[in-house]
Amino acid sequence: MEVNVDIECNGQKIDIDMNRQMLHLKNRVNMSSQIAIVGSNSRFMNFTDCGRGREKVRGLCTQTVRVRGKSVVKEEREGAAARGIIENDLFNQGWRSRKKTRVLEYVTMKWALALLIGVSTGLVGFFNNLAVENIAGFKFLLTTNLMLDNKYDQAFVAFAGINLVLATCAGLLCAYIAPAAAGSGIPEVKAYLNGIDAHSILAPSVAAGFVVGKEGPMVHTGACIANLLGQGGSTKYGLTWKWLRYFKNDRDRRDLITCGAAAGVAAAFRAPVGGVLFALEEAATWSLLLSLFAWRSALLWRTFFTTAVVAVVLRSLIEFCKSGKCGLFGEGGLIMFDINSSIPDYNMVDLLAVTLIGVVGGVIGSLYNYLVDKVLRTYTIINEKGPTFRVFLVIIISLLTSCCAYGLPWLTNCTPCPIDIRVQCPTVGRSGTYKKFQCPPGHYNDLASLLLNTNDDTIRNLFSSVNANGFHTTTLLIFFISMYALGIITYGIAIPSGLFIPVILAGASYCRLVGALLVPISNLDIGLFALVGSASFLGGTMRTTVSLCVILLELTNNLLMLPLMMLVLLISKSVADNFNKGVYDQIVKMKGLPFLGPHVEPYMRHLVTRDVVSRPLVLFSSVETVGNILHYLRLTSHNGFPVVDGPPILEHMELCGVVLRSHLIVLLKGKMFTKDRRLNGAETLQRYHAFDFAKAGLGKGAKLEDLDIKPEEMDMYVDLHPITNTSPYTVVETMSLAKAIVAFRELGLRHLCVVPKTHGMPPIVGILTRHDFMPEHVLGLYPGLDKHK
Repeated sequence: MEVNVDIECNGQKIDIDMNRQMLHLKNRVNMSSQIAIVGSNSRFMNFTDCGRGREKVRGLCTQTVRVRGKSVVKEEREGAAARGIIENDLFNQGWRSRKKTRVLEYVTMKWALALLIGVSTGLVGFFNNLAVENIAGFKFLLTTNLMLDNKYDQAFVAFAGINLVLATCAGLLCAYIAPAAAGSGIPEVKAYLNGIDAHSILAPSVAAGFVVGKEGPMVHTGACIANLLGQGGSTKYGLTWKWLRYFKNDRDRRDLITCGAAAGVAAAFRAPVGGVLFALEEAATWSLLLSLFAWRSALLWRTFFTTAVVAVVLRSLIEFCKSGKCGLFGEGGLIMFDINSSIPDYNMVDLLAVTLIGVVGGVIGSLYNYLVDKVLRTYTIINEKGPTFRVFLVIIISLLTSCCAYGLPWLTNCTPCPIDIRVQCPTVGRSGTYKKFQCPPGHYNDLASLLLNTNDDTIRNLFSSVNANGFHTTTLLIFFISMYALGIITYGIAIPSGLFIPVILAGASYCRLVGALLVPISNLDIGLFALVGSASFLGGTMRTTVSLCVILLELTNNLLMLPLMMLVLLISKSVADNFNKGVYDQIVKMKGLPFLGPHVEPYMRHLVTRDVVSRPLVLFSSVETVGNILHYLRLTSHNGFPVVDGPPILEHMELCGVVLRSHLIVLLKGKMFTKDRRLNGAETLQRYHAFDFAKAGLGKGAKLEDLDIKPEEMDMYVDLHPITNTSPYTVVETMSLAKAIVAFRELGLRHLCVVPKTHGMPPIVGILTRHDFMPEHVLGLYPGLDKHK
């Protein structure tokens, strides 16, 4: 069918002849979009694959969403990450021309980059811990010295002032320079490996005294280092490397970021095996089947090698610091290691107690996630008002945290120093276990020993079995409530913040309290109860089992605790799953990221693929006019377009493949045009190389605005065969939506072509992207569906 379209170009009307069969189908739009609300700019995470239901504003494709009565219009610039290799003529030519030396160089570069990621992440993790230990140690030492001179007011001013300065610096960085650095960073890494681009940087905040950890941001840091290397450096800072041209595709970049995420865990916890399992279990959900059973062995080995490099780097630097060359407090800070040497000896009462702890951990963990969700939704109202309000919120939380940390110890009584200990009590002149605070000589304040300490030292105190009666019951209860509450209200403000440490602190405190009550009938050490409690709370919030179990075992160096750790993690996760999702899954959803989870919604089994494809469909002929391509590039923001072959090239119309938006822009920029409708793919293959169409880094690729197409070139033709992926994944239109989403997720796809079942129909029904599988889109099309059936 002939379709004529008039478009305006430089004040002239041009008649574009589109020789194709258009599908007369109901106009169906995909408006599924949510708001990113965690810690940074309240913004729309739109992805160009959805690209439907648009308003044309100045020739650009936009999407309008209602937010509390306001109409917000934002250009779509983000993109989902393709997981497969684009098999077009250019790629095949480049692959066939590769010699053995090039292949060897490619493999060698992969291992070299894994080494570089491991070394870089290990150095960042070490200096991060070193800075935290020295800054926080100086702060606590100054506060303690002022209190020894009975200058309590000055001590509070110094303590709160240092916290406020550090918090404000972190808040300013996150509010004005790097908004996406706020929060944990793990949801962004998880989303990227699921198939969504999520780029960000990191800023420091842990030494400011917040109830947050540096573990989540360290995972984000490792992924960002890998992403920087994977995109060939940064043009913004003049750091680019041409030798990284091999890794200009999504698959290699994803592999590098997987190694970076694992290296971040290894650097944060000194847990290399736990880092590999964390990347496998929590992050690499882009393919559930591959993740659990057949993760590519080459990637597995490179990830393990990366974490091993991190462990070696950290070990070497720790040995260097033991000589006293890393500052007054430079020997600690790399999390707790060998902190409890007790041999677990448990009986039936202990197993029942561990089971109960798992149930309680699941309940309070799910409640923690629920409250975090509500607080984040409240913070988005403040975040939408601008950077100034975000920094002001950081200041308020900083002052509140300082008041709690300095004021709550005044509510507890002093405790006599134990007689049979080898360390100084009370601690003077350094950070330690027994804080004097306001107590007389020979006494210490047990709550101050927990609150006025670095997070790592506090965890050591809770996990320690040296002084079983070192903390009163009321002290543990107050500390648990304060950590639980402060952890909830702190996460979501404009600072980099991890959830591991607050969860470990809260879990360890309440289970040390349980252990103190069960001492007469239990064989387990009170410090081991604290460890089990941390595992139960982590399982109830994070909802991971294998990686958390291994990380905690590597932290404590106590393999004999494995059966109890497995039991409590399985119970807590099973109980918490009955109430809500894991905290990272909730945050991914709140950020509006089109995340494909491991489970299919029940109602999707009642639908087929043709029921949800968005229409009308935009497609190109294999030899298309320049004006028509330019028109639809301006009109839509789709990332992929189906290409069909038909007369006069073929007798009947058939699907040729899928062409990417970025490839079309590169081809138009090169102006490989012909005046008549003919194939000139051979000329394109001689002029271009596959690297010319490789994925560019941030801000490097050719843009639509850069094209300089003259009016006389609009009627010329361009051959799309060389850049068309001729082997796209296709499904028949009668396939169930549930089966299609499984195939889409397991194969790590970006586009899934829906083809007709019967002959005589147009060669393609539509294209499915991840937005078409989103529940918001499906239920919007069919509101009468029962969500649970």
